[in-house]
Amino acid sequence: MRADCAACFGLCCAALPFARSADFAVDKPAGRPCSNLRQDFRCGIHARLRDEGYPGCTVFDCFGAGQKVSQVTFGGTDWRRAPQTARAMFEVFPVMRQLHELLRYVVEALDLAPARPVHRELRKALARIDGLTRGSAESITALDVNALRGEVNPLLLRASELTRARVPGRRRNHRGADLIGAELSGADLRGASLRGALLVAADLGGADLRDADLIGADLRDADLSGADLTGALFLTQAQLNAARGDAATVLPPTLSRPAHW
Repeated sequence: MRADCAACFGLCCAALPFARSADFAVDKPAGRPCSNLRQDFRCGIHARLRDEGYPGCTVFDCFGAGQKVSQVTFGGTDWRRAPQTARAMFEVFPVMRQLHELLRYVVEALDLAPARPVHRELRKALARIDGLTRGSAESITALDVNALRGEVNPLLLRASELTRARVPGRRRNHRGADLIGAELSGADLRGASLRGALLVAADLGGADLRDADLIGADLRDADLSGADLTGALFLTQAQLNAARGDAATVLPPTLSRPAHW
């Protein structure tokens, strides 16, 4: 579930739209290749994305969907050599990304020992989703991903609850909370539920986020300087890339410290 850009046909740079904003320097409609996309499907300004006004690109993560669509769904034939496949490829990619995101969460849940009571159901979900990612372009674009999420999310929630139950003391519930710009510096959020919480520009400096559930939390421009994210549940690289932190931020071993920190 890690992106392998060398095996992808620049799908995030061509299939997805973006609007001129603080995240992107220009408008680009879906299906139109970015002007910075080179013929070899690499980004011409990759090393300067933030300086050139494209910080949104540095945050994006396809969870490995790009290479799956490029090499499996379309068998390694790119949309430039076969222009007739472009539309279908660009339509499949955002659906595949959602499937791979779900796969990533299910795999993590299966690594949680306290979630053993739901491992059997999680393994079934993993096999099912993986099978869906290997279907035809037509079958993938026809999927109701929201319905699939509705089936998988209760399993992920149960895995989270079983894991966080080990945390002693009172565990805060901020699920879906509006915490935009909140002052949470040094807060004890160990084992808290921050599922889907809006933490845009929140001050989480020095906060204890060990074993907190961060699935779907919006961490854009949140300050994680000195925060402890040991064992944070369902935290993704994209969330970290969107936040701010420093050398003192403690990260789970499976995630990397963003270069811009």
